[in-house]
Amino acid sequence: MDSKNYLFLAENSNGERVDVFLAKKITDLSRSHIQKLITEGNVQVNNRNIKANYKLQSDDTIEIVIPEAKPVDIIAESIALDILYEDADVIVINKPRGMVVHPAAGNYSGTLVNALLDHCDDLSGINGQVRPGIVHRLDKDTSGVMVAAKNDEAHIKLAQQIKERSASRQYLAIVHGNVKEEQGVVHAPIGRHPTDRKKMAVVFSNSKEAVTNFEVVERFGQYTLIACKLLTGRTHQIRVHMTYIGHPVVGDPKYGIGKQPFSIKGQALHSAQLKFTHPATNQEMLFSAPLPADMQKILTQLRRINQ
Repeated sequence: MDSKNYLFLAENSNGERVDVFLAKKITDLSRSHIQKLITEGNVQVNNRNIKANYKLQSDDTIEIVIPEAKPVDIIAESIALDILYEDADVIVINKPRGMVVHPAAGNYSGTLVNALLDHCDDLSGINGQVRPGIVHRLDKDTSGVMVAAKNDEAHIKLAQQIKERSASRQYLAIVHGNVKEEQGVVHAPIGRHPTDRKKMAVVFSNSKEAVTNFEVVERFGQYTLIACKLLTGRTHQIRVHMTYIGHPVVGDPKYGIGKQPFSIKGQALHSAQLKFTHPATNQEMLFSAPLPADMQKILTQLRRINQ
C-alpha cells in the first residue's frame, strides 16, 4: 500500500488541538496513532513540524503523511480449525471466541489467518499480505460462522454480496435488561467515539449509516436472548447499537456493564448463521454454528433461575 497524503485548511478550528482536529477529519485513525505520526514528523502545519498540543489558527494549513505500511511476514501455524465447509473457492469456519481474525500490532501469531495459511494451499490476495482470504471479519471475542475466499474471483463476488446485502448474517446475543419490543430496528449512524478513539459510538457527524434488525428469542427478566440481522457491517455494530438502546451485550468489556455475574471472557455475541451465493456455482448456501459452551452455560443458568 502506498503512502497517503492529506491536506486540510483549519477553517472554523481556531484554538483546537491539531491531533483532535485530525482525528475528526480522518476517522480511520485513532488519536494516539495521529500523535505518533506527529512525533515522527509526518504532520506539518504551515510546512513546520509541530507538537500534538499545537493550537490551530483559522488560516493554518495542515499536511499529514501516512507512510506506507511495512510488510510483515505472516507465518503459517498449525492451529486446529472448526471447518463447516470447504471447496476450491471458499472455506467456512466456526471461529472460537478469543481468536483474532488477522494479524495486527500485538497479534502477529495465533490468528485465523495464521491457521488458514497452514491449512490452505492458496488464499485470495486482494486484502494484501496481512489479511489474505479475509472477506469479512468477526471481533476477537465474537464467536461463530464466517467465510474466507481461496481465490480473487471468489473474494470479489463474496465482497460484492456483502456490500449489496444479498449475503445475510444472523447473530445471537445475550443482553442486559428486558427488551420490551418483540422485534425492532436500530437505525443509527456509527463513527469514532468523540473522546475515546479506540471505541465506536452512535454519532451524527463523520459517521456511516448503520442498521440492525433484532427480535427477542427468549426472556429472562433482567436479561434477554435476541437474534440480530445486520443490514450494514460497521465496526462493533451490534455492540454499539444495543448499548445505544440501553441493552448492552453481557460481558462486553468495551461497551458493557462493568460487573456481571457470568463467567465469560468477552461479549456474549455469536455469529449463528451465514447465507451467501456460492461464487462459482451460484448455489445458495446456508451455514450455522452452534452456540459456544460459555453462552450455553449462561442460558442454562438463566433458565434455572427463571423457572
